[in-house]
Amino acid sequence: MRIPLAGDTIVALSTAPGTGAIAVVRLSGPRAITTADSLFQTSRKEVVLRDAPGHTAHFGKIMDGEEVLDEVVLTLFRAPHSYTGEDVVEISCHGSLYIQQRMLEVMLNRGLRLADPGEFTLRAFRNGKMDLSQAEAVADLIAAQSRAAHDLALKQMRGGYSGRIAGLRRQLVDFTALIELELDFSEEDVNFADRSTLLRTVGELKEAIGALRDSFAMGNVLKRGIPVAIVGKPNVGKSTLLNALLNEEKAIVSEIPGTTRDAIEDTIVIEGIPFRFIDTAGLRETSDRIETLGIERTLDKIGQASIVLCVFDISTTPWEEIEEMHTLCAGALHLEQKKVILVGNKTDLLMETPSHFRDLVEWETVFVSAKRRENIHLLAETLLRAVDRHGLQDGSLVSNSRHFEAFGKAAEALERVDRGLHQEISSDLVTTDLRDALYHLGTITGEVTTDEILESIFSRFCIGK
Repeated sequence: MRIPLAGDTIVALSTAPGTGAIAVVRLSGPRAITTADSLFQTSRKEVVLRDAPGHTAHFGKIMDGEEVLDEVVLTLFRAPHSYTGEDVVEISCHGSLYIQQRMLEVMLNRGLRLADPGEFTLRAFRNGKMDLSQAEAVADLIAAQSRAAHDLALKQMRGGYSGRIAGLRRQLVDFTALIELELDFSEEDVNFADRSTLLRTVGELKEAIGALRDSFAMGNVLKRGIPVAIVGKPNVGKSTLLNALLNEEKAIVSEIPGTTRDAIEDTIVIEGIPFRFIDTAGLRETSDRIETLGIERTLDKIGQASIVLCVFDISTTPWEEIEEMHTLCAGALHLEQKKVILVGNKTDLLMETPSHFRDLVEWETVFVSAKRRENIHLLAETLLRAVDRHGLQDGSLVSNSRHFEAFGKAAEALERVDRGLHQEISSDLVTTDLRDALYHLGTITGEVTTDEILESIFSRFCIGK
């Protein structure tokens, strides 16, 4: 990706490639308005684009010499009150592929440059319209496929936790400056930075960063879909349950044990939260080598899941077997924030209340008939309750793996600062670790960055954004 140059004006198609009712061509840079003005013709003689105020729309024709390319609506944004912070023109034309191609062609012939992927947002970042974490949220917003992912990206694009990070970083900057000042007066043995206050601040920073890092587990799965493994013995109705949840015949249903030999995945959205369901091979002892591989994959999928639905046949499964399966699933999950939900299936075959019904109720078992699609809504409600949506309210969930890694490195540096202060090591060594923490926090918001980081981030954007 090339670095934007002064005097460099870019153009790109901002709508999706292909034929549609309307296409939008976007220009940004110092020559955006004059270039559009040289091509634009309106019946209102008093309208001159180069003199028109920003945030105005104008109807007219785009001309290439004497040739009329299209009738368009042209929207004008003047610097710095635009998305990029530069002069911006957006031209809404008809969505013909020919018109789109000719629009770009006439712009390029007048010396404009085709934008690189994400270059409009890169310019917005460089011109101070947003920080780097907000810029990355733009790409997440474009890619959002559920309400939860949309809400999370939108809140982060509007600031999310970046303001919190900036506040934490300012505290560190102040202390670092004071400690570095001490180094200038090292022979006089003075302390400008109160060590007890610094220790308290470092402790608060470690706690705040730890909470943000912990939120990554939920933020990441909300963006990509919460993985839910459906496990149980063969023929307890796992595939039927998956079909009922998806409301389609996705998985093969058969009376023959071991029909499902590999994981089947699909995603549904429940009240804006995406759940990625995985129907796994039945858990049982078998001599079939292929089925054994399927069972091994099942255990692996349990480990990867955030939620496990332990399905059993309520009409035939003894309590001991249910306990054993619950223990197996809980043991494979490892982490406390992951959840096991018992699902007593085949209630339509139940002739009498099982003796262990009270124990099942205490374990918050959901009783369903997947075949008849009864109580599936109760299972959906239980899944929603298993999701901690608190961070969605203020955008404080970390969903970006780059941010997660940076928080981890900042936390390690702060741990060294904390240890050094307790051991009363020299100020210059404390300063080194403080600067390390500052660097990693700065890479999140873009206060510290490199062209390599920017290229990695913005190359994933579409060209018109």
